[in-house]
Amino acid sequence: MRSPPLVSLSVKVGLVLFAVVAGALAIVYLAVVPQLENRLVDAKIDELEQDAGGVGQEVRGLGDYFSMQQVVRDQSESVGARVVVLERLTDDQLQEVADSRDSPFGDFSADRLALEAMATQRPVSGRTEHEGAQYAEVARPVNDLVVILAAPLDDVLANVRLMRRSLVVAGAVSLAVSWLVGYLLAWRFTRRIRRLEAAAERLAEGDFETPVADGGRDEVGQLADAFDSMRVRLAVLDRARSEFIANASHELRTPLFSLGGFVELLDDEEITPEVRREFLAEMRDQIDRLTRLATDLLDLSRLDAGQLVVEIGPFDLATTARLVADEFRAVAEATEHEVLVEADAPVEALGDELRVQQIVRALMENAIRHTPAGTTVVVRVVRRGRDAVLEVRDDGPGIPAEDRKHLFQRFYRAAGGKASGSGLGLAIASELASRLDGTIELSSRPGATVFTLNLPPADPDRPQAPLVADVAS
Repeated sequence: MRSPPLVSLSVKVGLVLFAVVAGALAIVYLAVVPQLENRLVDAKIDELEQDAGGVGQEVRGLGDYFSMQQVVRDQSESVGARVVVLERLTDDQLQEVADSRDSPFGDFSADRLALEAMATQRPVSGRTEHEGAQYAEVARPVNDLVVILAAPLDDVLANVRLMRRSLVVAGAVSLAVSWLVGYLLAWRFTRRIRRLEAAAERLAEGDFETPVADGGRDEVGQLADAFDSMRVRLAVLDRARSEFIANASHELRTPLFSLGGFVELLDDEEITPEVRREFLAEMRDQIDRLTRLATDLLDLSRLDAGQLVVEIGPFDLATTARLVADEFRAVAEATEHEVLVEADAPVEALGDELRVQQIVRALMENAIRHTPAGTTVVVRVVRRGRDAVLEVRDDGPGIPAEDRKHLFQRFYRAAGGKASGSGLGLAIASELASRLDGTIELSSRPGATVFTLNLPPADPDRPQAPLVADVAS
């Protein structure tokens, strides 16, 4: 299926601005031109109405045609308008008796304003047309006569036409300028957006080294900054992923290579039973190492897929601390570490006991792995407020400040220590604690590094049966 042709955003914005300006000009035209024309015509009619009273007074009482004709001409020159006097023959018929002009522009005997004025005996004014020309007209009854003042509207309508042409020309220029300005402004923004599009394509192709820069202080600039922040995070994640693959390959290859060597050595029939037992013990250690790595990878994949299930229920955090500490005593003795447990009274917590054991193992393994021989590791369980709290404290050299903010990130491995792990233990522990409505906090200085696990307390009103919760929720 072919995609529809792409219409440039510059063209669209230009057309939108064009339409807005065109609409505004149309509103101005419709509101100004007719109103201006009406006001000019009304002003002309008002002038005639003011003059009609005086002309009527001059005409009133004149009996002969010649004197009336002279008065009409004089008044016409005075008011600057055509003056016509009509006499009523019947109720619906008038006859012209005097005219300020020798060549009339029309027959006023059927003039509608004159007939209306004669019928109502009241002055009537309006806009009329005679032989294709527009006039402002006032008809004023005087006894059995009707005095008409008519002024041509050529000058008024010429001014209106000039205004109309000026608005049309100005509107056309404004429309052209608005479209051009809209197009240029939109082109400027779309050029910046195209740069962001190119940056997104680079990120999609795996180029995390080229900075995303815009320099603007508007929303597009903020979007560029967000893109660059994403680039930095993706670069860190990509490096961590590469390091993890290399570390995982090394972690897997080393025990496998070791197991292969021991298997070959065990084929030697001259090997003594003592050496055979040492080989088997070392093989078991390597298998345990592989099992831990595989478990970490499986837990990580389940966390990402939202398929890891925790069983929520009350348990004694002090008992859990002592159990995990006992598991590490042999390792601690081998590495010349001392493990102490400070948990005199039971501390009821709410969570998944097996997952909490996994968290405590990760914290203790980190303490033993990254502290020198002779270091003391203390596991302390207390009630702090309503929370159940477990602390893993060591008196090692501390964690550098640049490592603390990354310590719970996946694949991150701090420098130092006697051995290096996969970089997953603390990250998995932090995510498990979050799934259990708990937190892991870190404070570190030379001689005192403390990881603190905070868990919600066991609610005595809760049902004792474990509740199953999906970590994806």
